[in-house]
Amino acid sequence: LEIPLLQTLKSRLRLAGAVLLSAAAYYVYLPLPSGVSEPWKLMLLDALFRSFMKSDVAHAMGVCHRVHVLNRVVSWVEVIEARSSPAVNVTDSALGGVPTRVFHPIGGEKLKRGVIYFHGGGWALGRMRSYDHLCRKMAEDLDAVIMSVDYRLAPEAVFPDQYHDAIAASRAFLSTEVLEHYSIDPERVCVSGDSAGGNLAAAVAACGQFESACVCPQLSSDDTLKVKFKVQALIYPVLQALDFHTPSYQQNQAVPILYRPVMARFWLQYLGGNTSLEPLLLANNHSSLDESSISAETRSKLNWTALLPTERRKHFRPVLKETGSPGVVGEVPGLTDVRASPLLAEQGVLGRTPKAYVMTCEFDVLRDDGLMYARRLQDAGVTVTSDHYEDGFHGCMVFAYLPMMSSVGRRSMNNYIRWLDQNL
Repeated sequence: LEIPLLQTLKSRLRLAGAVLLSAAAYYVYLPLPSGVSEPWKLMLLDALFRSFMKSDVAHAMGVCHRVHVLNRVVSWVEVIEARSSPAVNVTDSALGGVPTRVFHPIGGEKLKRGVIYFHGGGWALGRMRSYDHLCRKMAEDLDAVIMSVDYRLAPEAVFPDQYHDAIAASRAFLSTEVLEHYSIDPERVCVSGDSAGGNLAAAVAACGQFESACVCPQLSSDDTLKVKFKVQALIYPVLQALDFHTPSYQQNQAVPILYRPVMARFWLQYLGGNTSLEPLLLANNHSSLDESSISAETRSKLNWTALLPTERRKHFRPVLKETGSPGVVGEVPGLTDVRASPLLAEQGVLGRTPKAYVMTCEFDVLRDDGLMYARRLQDAGVTVTSDHYEDGFHGCMVFAYLPMMSSVGRRSMNNYIRWLDQNL
Protein backbone atom coordinates (compact mmCIF):
# COMPACT_ATOMS: atom_id res chain seq x y z
CA LEU A 1 0.00 0.00 0.00
CA GLU A 2 2.87 2.38 0.83
CA ILE A 3 4.54 1.87 -2.53
CA PRO A 4 1.52 2.96 -4.64
CA LEU A 5 0.99 5.96 -2.34
CA LEU A 6 4.64 6.92 -2.66
CA GLN A 7 4.50 6.57 -6.42
CA THR A 8 1.34 8.69 -6.55
CA LEU A 9 3.00 11.37 -4.40
CA LYS A 10 6.09 11.44 -6.60
CA SER A 11 3.93 11.68 -9.71
CA ARG A 12 1.98 14.60 -8.29
CA LEU A 13 5.17 16.37 -7.22
CA ARG A 14 6.59 15.95 -10.70
CA LEU A 15 3.36 17.34 -12.16
CA ALA A 16 3.40 20.29 -9.76
CA GLY A 17 7.05 20.95 -10.59
CA ALA A 18 6.28 20.86 -14.29
CA VAL A 19 3.39 23.29 -13.84
CA LEU A 20 5.53 25.67 -11.79
CA LEU A 21 8.36 25.44 -14.30
CA SER A 22 5.94 26.13 -17.16
CA ALA A 23 4.46 29.10 -15.29
CA ALA A 24 7.94 30.49 -14.60
CA ALA A 25 8.95 30.04 -18.23
CA TYR A 26 5.74 31.75 -19.35
CA TYR A 27 6.46 34.71 -17.07
CA VAL A 28 10.10 34.98 -18.10
CA TYR A 29 9.69 34.41 -21.83
CA LEU A 30 9.44 37.50 -23.97
CA PRO A 31 9.63 37.70 -27.77
CA LEU A 32 12.84 39.57 -28.58
CA PRO A 33 14.41 40.78 -31.83
CA SER A 34 16.58 38.09 -33.40
CA GLY A 35 19.73 40.20 -33.24
CA VAL A 36 19.78 40.91 -29.50
CA SER A 37 22.73 39.45 -27.59
CA GLU A 38 22.02 36.41 -25.37
CA PRO A 39 18.23 36.77 -25.27
CA TRP A 40 17.58 34.38 -22.37
CA LYS A 41 19.86 36.35 -20.07
CA LEU A 42 18.02 39.53 -21.02
CA MET A 43 14.65 37.81 -20.40
CA LEU A 44 15.73 36.74 -16.90
CA LEU A 45 16.99 40.22 -16.11
CA ASP A 46 13.77 41.75 -17.40
CA ALA A 47 11.62 39.36 -15.34
CA LEU A 48 13.49 40.44 -12.21
CA PHE A 49 12.96 44.14 -12.96
CA ARG A 50 9.30 43.61 -13.85
CA SER A 51 8.72 41.83 -10.55
CA PHE A 52 9.66 44.94 -8.63
CA MET A 53 8.64 47.74 -11.00
CA LYS A 54 5.11 46.32 -11.24
CA SER A 55 4.77 45.59 -7.54
CA ASP A 56 2.65 48.64 -6.84
CA VAL A 57 0.78 47.43 -3.74
CA ALA A 58 2.89 49.37 -1.24
CA HIS A 59 2.97 52.32 -3.65
CA ALA A 60 -0.81 52.34 -4.08
CA MET A 61 -1.31 52.14 -0.31
CA GLY A 62 0.98 55.12 0.20
CA VAL A 63 3.37 53.01 2.27
CA CYS A 64 6.37 53.21 -0.03
CA HIS A 65 7.17 54.55 -3.49
CA ARG A 66 7.90 51.82 -6.06
CA VAL A 67 11.39 53.27 -6.56
CA HIS A 68 12.06 52.89 -2.84
CA VAL A 69 11.04 49.22 -3.06
CA LEU A 70 13.58 48.59 -5.81
CA ASN A 71 16.31 50.57 -4.05
CA ARG A 72 15.71 48.61 -0.83
CA VAL A 73 15.94 45.30 -2.65
CA VAL A 74 19.21 46.43 -4.21
CA SER A 75 20.56 47.40 -0.78
CA TRP A 76 19.64 43.96 0.59
CA VAL A 77 21.33 41.91 -2.13
CA GLU A 78 24.20 44.19 -3.12
CA VAL A 79 27.47 44.86 -1.32
CA ILE A 80 27.37 48.61 -0.88
CA GLU A 81 30.20 49.37 1.53
CA ALA A 82 33.58 50.55 0.25
CA ARG A 83 35.97 47.62 -0.14
CA SER A 84 39.61 48.04 -1.12
CA SER A 85 41.72 45.45 -2.92
CA PRO A 86 45.47 44.95 -3.34
CA ALA A 87 45.30 47.01 -6.57
CA VAL A 88 42.73 49.73 -5.73
CA ASN A 89 42.06 51.71 -2.58
CA VAL A 90 38.33 52.46 -2.21
CA THR A 91 37.03 55.14 0.13
CA ASP A 92 33.83 57.11 0.63
CA SER A 93 34.25 60.87 0.54
CA ALA A 94 32.44 63.92 -0.83
CA LEU A 95 32.88 66.31 -3.74
CA GLY A 96 31.33 69.72 -3.23
CA GLY A 97 29.20 68.27 -0.45
CA VAL A 98 27.94 65.42 -2.65
CA PRO A 99 28.67 61.83 -1.46
CA THR A 100 31.27 60.26 -3.70
CA ARG A 101 33.10 56.93 -3.79
CA VAL A 102 36.76 57.26 -4.75
CA PHE A 103 38.70 54.46 -6.49
CA HIS A 104 42.44 55.18 -6.27
CA PRO A 105 44.90 52.75 -7.90
CA ILE A 106 47.80 51.67 -5.73
CA GLY A 107 51.23 52.29 -7.26
CA GLY A 108 51.61 53.22 -10.91
CA GLU A 109 52.41 56.69 -12.18
CA LYS A 110 52.80 59.54 -9.73
CA LEU A 111 50.35 61.74 -11.67
CA LYS A 112 47.22 59.87 -12.62
CA ARG A 113 44.33 60.38 -14.98
CA GLY A 114 40.99 61.33 -13.42
CA VAL A 115 37.39 60.43 -14.27
CA ILE A 116 34.25 61.71 -12.56
CA TYR A 117 31.45 59.21 -13.19
CA PHE A 118 27.66 59.57 -12.87
CA HIS A 119 25.74 56.29 -12.60
CA GLY A 120 22.49 55.54 -14.42
CA GLY A 121 19.09 54.60 -13.03
CA GLY A 122 16.55 57.11 -14.30
CA TRP A 123 17.78 59.78 -11.85
CA ALA A 124 15.99 57.63 -9.23
CA LEU A 125 17.85 54.35 -8.64
CA GLY A 126 21.00 54.22 -6.53
CA ARG A 127 24.44 52.98 -7.47
CA MET A 128 24.58 49.19 -7.73
CA ARG A 129 27.52 46.89 -7.12
CA SER A 130 28.07 46.58 -10.88
CA TYR A 131 29.14 50.24 -10.91
CA ASP A 132 31.75 49.52 -8.26
CA HIS A 133 33.05 46.68 -10.45
CA LEU A 134 33.21 49.04 -13.44
CA CYS A 135 34.96 51.84 -11.54
CA ARG A 136 37.41 49.42 -9.95
CA LYS A 137 38.33 48.02 -13.37
CA MET A 138 38.68 51.52 -14.83
CA ALA A 139 40.96 52.56 -11.98
CA GLU A 140 43.15 49.49 -12.39
CA ASP A 141 43.28 49.34 -16.22
CA LEU A 142 43.73 53.10 -16.72
CA ASP A 143 45.85 53.81 -13.65
CA ALA A 144 43.26 56.52 -13.02
CA VAL A 145 41.43 57.98 -10.04
CA ILE A 146 37.72 57.30 -10.56
CA MET A 147 35.16 59.28 -8.57
CA SER A 148 31.65 57.84 -8.64
CA VAL A 149 29.11 60.44 -7.55
CA ASP A 150 26.00 59.58 -5.49
CA TYR A 151 23.80 62.49 -6.52
CA ARG A 152 20.38 62.98 -4.94
CA LEU A 153 17.58 60.79 -6.28
CA ALA A 154 13.94 61.15 -7.30
CA PRO A 155 11.25 61.24 -6.08
CA GLU A 156 12.59 63.22 -3.09
CA ALA A 157 14.89 65.25 -5.33
CA VAL A 158 13.72 66.59 -8.68
CA PHE A 159 15.31 68.68 -11.42
CA PRO A 160 17.46 70.69 -11.11
CA ASP A 161 18.68 69.03 -7.86
CA GLN A 162 20.50 66.14 -9.56
CA TYR A 163 21.97 68.55 -12.08
CA HIS A 164 23.16 70.91 -9.33
CA ASP A 165 24.78 67.98 -7.51
CA ALA A 166 26.59 67.02 -10.72
CA ILE A 167 27.84 70.59 -11.18
CA ALA A 168 28.93 70.94 -7.54
CA ALA A 169 30.79 67.63 -7.65
CA SER A 170 32.43 68.48 -10.98
CA ARG A 171 33.56 71.89 -9.78
CA ALA A 172 35.16 70.30 -6.72
CA PHE A 173 36.70 67.55 -8.89
CA LEU A 174 38.38 70.17 -11.11
CA SER A 175 39.64 72.24 -8.18
CA THR A 176 43.36 72.52 -7.51
CA GLU A 177 42.83 71.23 -3.98
CA VAL A 178 41.23 67.94 -5.08
CA LEU A 179 43.55 67.41 -8.05
CA GLU A 180 46.62 67.83 -5.87
CA HIS A 181 45.22 65.74 -3.01
CA TYR A 182 44.62 62.74 -5.30
CA SER A 183 47.64 63.38 -7.58
CA ILE A 184 45.46 63.80 -10.69
CA ASP A 185 47.01 65.21 -13.86
CA PRO A 186 44.99 68.39 -14.65
CA GLU A 187 45.60 67.83 -18.36
CA ARG A 188 43.92 64.40 -18.29
CA VAL A 189 40.46 64.66 -16.73
CA CYS A 190 37.19 63.23 -18.05
CA VAL A 191 33.47 63.46 -17.29
CA SER A 192 31.48 60.30 -17.97
CA GLY A 193 28.24 58.52 -17.17
CA ASP A 194 25.65 56.07 -18.46
CA SER A 195 21.94 56.53 -19.21
CA ALA A 196 20.62 59.20 -16.81
CA GLY A 197 24.22 59.60 -15.67
CA GLY A 198 25.16 60.17 -19.31
CA ASN A 199 22.57 62.94 -19.33
CA LEU A 200 24.24 64.56 -16.32
CA ALA A 201 27.71 64.11 -17.83
CA ALA A 202 26.62 65.77 -21.09
CA ALA A 203 25.01 68.62 -19.16
CA VAL A 204 28.17 69.09 -17.08
CA ALA A 205 30.35 69.13 -20.20
CA ALA A 206 28.15 71.80 -21.76
CA CYS A 207 27.10 73.69 -18.63
CA GLY A 208 29.92 76.17 -18.77
CA GLN A 209 28.64 77.22 -22.17
CA PHE A 210 24.99 77.62 -21.17
CA GLU A 211 24.33 81.31 -20.73
CA SER A 212 21.05 82.53 -19.23
CA ALA A 213 19.80 78.96 -19.08
CA CYS A 214 22.46 78.01 -16.54
CA VAL A 215 21.46 79.42 -13.17
CA CYS A 216 24.29 77.67 -11.37
CA PRO A 217 27.82 79.12 -11.29
CA GLN A 218 29.28 78.27 -14.67
CA LEU A 219 32.27 75.96 -14.91
CA SER A 220 33.92 77.79 -17.79
CA SER A 221 33.45 81.25 -16.29
CA ASP A 222 34.64 80.31 -12.79
CA ASP A 223 38.03 82.03 -12.48
CA THR A 224 39.04 79.68 -9.68
CA LEU A 225 38.84 76.74 -12.10
CA LYS A 226 41.73 76.71 -14.55
CA VAL A 227 41.21 73.05 -15.44
CA LYS A 228 38.78 71.93 -18.15
CA PHE A 229 37.64 68.45 -19.09
CA LYS A 230 39.76 66.91 -21.83
CA VAL A 231 37.07 64.42 -22.92
CA GLN A 232 33.45 63.46 -22.30
CA ALA A 233 32.34 59.82 -22.50
CA LEU A 234 28.60 59.20 -22.74
CA ILE A 235 27.16 55.69 -22.43
CA TYR A 236 23.70 55.25 -24.02
CA PRO A 237 22.69 58.70 -22.72
CA VAL A 238 19.14 60.05 -22.42
CA LEU A 239 19.15 63.54 -23.92
CA GLN A 240 15.63 64.75 -24.78
CA ALA A 241 11.99 64.38 -23.71
CA LEU A 242 10.10 66.03 -26.56
CA ASP A 243 9.90 63.10 -28.98
CA PHE A 244 8.93 59.64 -27.75
CA HIS A 245 8.47 58.45 -31.34
CA THR A 246 12.01 58.51 -32.70
CA PRO A 247 12.75 55.36 -34.74
CA SER A 248 14.46 53.75 -31.75
CA TYR A 249 11.51 54.53 -29.46
CA GLN A 250 9.18 53.00 -32.06
CA GLN A 251 11.38 49.99 -32.83
CA ASN A 252 12.26 49.15 -29.22
CA GLN A 253 9.17 50.22 -27.29
CA ALA A 254 8.64 46.65 -26.06
CA VAL A 255 12.31 45.65 -25.70
CA PRO A 256 13.69 45.31 -22.16
CA ILE A 257 15.01 46.57 -19.92
CA LEU A 258 13.99 50.15 -20.67
CA TYR A 259 10.46 50.20 -22.05
CA ARG A 260 9.09 53.37 -23.62
CA PRO A 261 6.47 54.01 -20.86
CA VAL A 262 9.11 53.47 -18.18
CA MET A 263 11.34 56.13 -19.74
CA ALA A 264 8.43 58.60 -19.87
CA ARG A 265 7.75 57.84 -16.19
CA PHE A 266 11.39 58.43 -15.29
CA TRP A 267 11.31 61.78 -17.10
CA LEU A 268 8.18 62.95 -15.28
CA GLN A 269 9.63 61.82 -11.97
CA TYR A 270 12.88 63.69 -12.67
CA LEU A 271 11.16 66.88 -13.82
CA GLY A 272 8.64 66.90 -10.99
CA GLY A 273 5.69 66.34 -13.32
CA ASN A 274 2.45 64.55 -12.49
CA THR A 275 2.56 60.91 -13.60
CA SER A 276 -0.93 61.36 -15.06
CA LEU A 277 0.81 63.17 -17.93
CA GLU A 278 2.49 59.97 -19.09
CA PRO A 279 -0.06 59.17 -21.85
CA LEU A 280 0.34 62.69 -23.26
CA LEU A 281 4.11 62.31 -23.48
CA LEU A 282 3.83 58.86 -25.05
CA ALA A 283 1.51 60.29 -27.72
CA ASN A 284 3.80 63.30 -28.34
CA ASN A 285 0.85 65.53 -27.43
CA HIS A 286 3.14 67.67 -25.27
CA SER A 287 5.22 68.68 -28.30
CA SER A 288 2.39 69.25 -30.77
CA LEU A 289 2.66 72.09 -33.27
CA ASP A 290 0.23 74.23 -31.27
CA GLU A 291 2.74 74.36 -28.39
CA SER A 292 4.02 77.88 -29.04
CA SER A 293 6.87 77.66 -26.52
CA ILE A 294 8.65 75.10 -28.72
CA SER A 295 10.20 77.06 -31.57
CA ALA A 296 10.98 75.75 -35.03
CA GLU A 297 14.67 76.11 -34.15
CA THR A 298 14.22 73.90 -31.09
CA ARG A 299 12.40 71.30 -33.14
CA SER A 300 15.24 71.25 -35.68
CA LYS A 301 17.67 70.14 -32.97
CA LEU A 302 15.90 66.79 -32.66
CA ASN A 303 14.70 66.41 -36.24
CA TRP A 304 15.71 62.81 -36.68
CA THR A 305 14.71 62.75 -40.34
CA ALA A 306 17.74 64.98 -40.95
CA LEU A 307 20.05 63.87 -38.13
CA LEU A 308 19.86 60.07 -38.41
CA PRO A 309 21.36 57.98 -41.21
CA THR A 310 18.99 56.06 -43.49
CA GLU A 311 19.80 52.70 -41.91
CA ARG A 312 18.52 53.95 -38.53
CA ARG A 313 15.45 55.79 -39.84
CA LYS A 314 14.29 52.62 -41.62
CA HIS A 315 10.56 52.68 -42.43
CA PHE A 316 9.51 54.77 -39.44
CA ARG A 317 7.64 58.06 -39.75
CA PRO A 318 7.65 61.09 -37.46
CA VAL A 319 4.72 61.55 -35.08
CA LEU A 320 4.07 65.29 -34.97
CA LYS A 321 0.58 66.32 -33.91
CA GLU A 322 -1.05 69.45 -35.33
CA THR A 323 -2.99 69.89 -32.09
CA GLY A 324 -2.27 68.31 -28.74
CA SER A 325 -1.93 69.41 -25.14
CA PRO A 326 -0.06 72.72 -25.32
CA GLY A 327 -0.24 73.33 -21.58
CA VAL A 328 2.08 70.45 -20.63
CA VAL A 329 5.33 72.34 -21.23
CA GLY A 330 4.07 75.17 -19.07
CA GLU A 331 3.26 72.67 -16.33
CA VAL A 332 6.60 70.87 -16.71
CA PRO A 333 9.05 73.56 -17.95
CA GLY A 334 12.01 71.21 -17.59
CA LEU A 335 10.90 69.50 -20.80
CA THR A 336 12.56 72.28 -22.82
CA ASP A 337 15.37 73.17 -20.40
CA VAL A 338 18.78 72.52 -21.98
CA ARG A 339 20.20 71.55 -18.59
CA ALA A 340 17.79 68.58 -18.58
CA SER A 341 17.92 67.98 -22.36
CA PRO A 342 21.44 68.70 -23.70
CA LEU A 343 20.33 67.72 -27.22
CA LEU A 344 18.45 71.06 -27.32
CA ALA A 345 21.63 73.10 -26.76
CA GLU A 346 22.72 75.70 -29.31
CA GLN A 347 25.36 74.66 -31.85
CA GLY A 348 27.78 77.26 -30.47
CA VAL A 349 27.41 75.70 -27.02
CA LEU A 350 28.07 72.20 -28.29
CA GLY A 351 31.07 73.41 -30.29
CA ARG A 352 32.89 74.38 -27.10
CA THR A 353 32.45 71.00 -25.42
CA PRO A 354 35.37 68.54 -25.21
CA LYS A 355 36.20 65.63 -27.48
CA ALA A 356 33.48 63.02 -27.16
CA TYR A 357 32.78 59.30 -27.05
CA VAL A 358 29.13 58.27 -27.46
CA MET A 359 28.05 54.65 -27.04
CA THR A 360 24.70 53.52 -28.46
CA CYS A 361 22.89 50.19 -28.67
CA GLU A 362 20.59 49.00 -31.43
CA PHE A 363 17.93 47.56 -29.11
CA ASP A 364 17.56 50.62 -26.89
CA VAL A 365 14.84 53.29 -26.95
CA LEU A 366 17.59 55.86 -26.32
CA ARG A 367 19.68 54.85 -29.31
CA ASP A 368 18.64 57.84 -31.39
CA ASP A 369 19.20 60.34 -28.57
CA GLY A 370 22.86 59.35 -28.62
CA LEU A 371 23.16 59.17 -32.41
CA MET A 372 21.55 62.60 -32.88
CA TYR A 373 23.79 64.11 -30.19
CA ALA A 374 26.90 62.64 -31.83
CA ARG A 375 25.81 64.11 -35.16
CA ARG A 376 25.09 67.55 -33.64
CA LEU A 377 28.48 67.52 -31.87
CA GLN A 378 30.21 66.65 -35.15
CA ASP A 379 28.32 69.38 -37.00
CA ALA A 380 29.53 71.78 -34.29
CA GLY A 381 33.15 70.80 -34.94
CA VAL A 382 33.71 68.43 -32.02
CA THR A 383 35.72 65.26 -32.59
CA VAL A 384 33.38 62.37 -31.85
CA THR A 385 33.79 58.61 -31.63
CA SER A 386 30.41 56.95 -32.16
CA ASP A 387 30.54 53.39 -30.79
CA HIS A 388 27.43 51.45 -31.81
CA TYR A 389 26.54 47.87 -30.79
CA GLU A 390 24.23 46.08 -33.21
CA ASP A 391 23.41 43.40 -30.60
CA GLY A 392 23.39 45.75 -27.59
CA PHE A 393 20.51 46.66 -25.30
CA HIS A 394 20.03 49.42 -22.75
CA GLY A 395 22.20 48.97 -19.68
CA CYS A 396 24.29 46.18 -21.20
CA MET A 397 27.66 47.58 -20.11
CA VAL A 398 26.93 47.40 -16.39
CA PHE A 399 25.90 43.74 -16.81
CA ALA A 400 29.38 42.68 -17.83
CA TYR A 401 29.85 40.90 -14.49
CA LEU A 402 28.22 38.04 -12.64
CA PRO A 403 25.48 36.94 -12.41
CA MET A 404 24.63 38.17 -15.93
CA MET A 405 28.05 38.09 -17.62
CA SER A 406 26.66 39.63 -20.79
CA SER A 407 29.05 39.16 -23.73
CA VAL A 408 28.05 42.48 -25.33
CA GLY A 409 28.41 44.06 -21.90
CA ARG A 410 31.98 42.84 -21.56
CA ARG A 411 32.77 43.84 -25.14
CA SER A 412 31.34 47.35 -24.76
CA MET A 413 33.03 47.89 -21.40
CA ASN A 414 36.43 46.87 -22.77
CA ASN A 415 36.04 49.16 -25.79
CA TYR A 416 34.93 52.08 -23.58
CA ILE A 417 37.98 51.67 -21.34
CA ARG A 418 40.24 51.24 -24.39
CA TRP A 419 38.94 54.55 -25.81
CA LEU A 420 39.66 56.30 -22.53
CA ASP A 421 43.14 54.79 -22.48
CA GLN A 422 43.85 56.11 -25.97
CA ASN A 423 42.25 59.54 -25.60
CA LEU A 424 42.63 60.61 -21.97
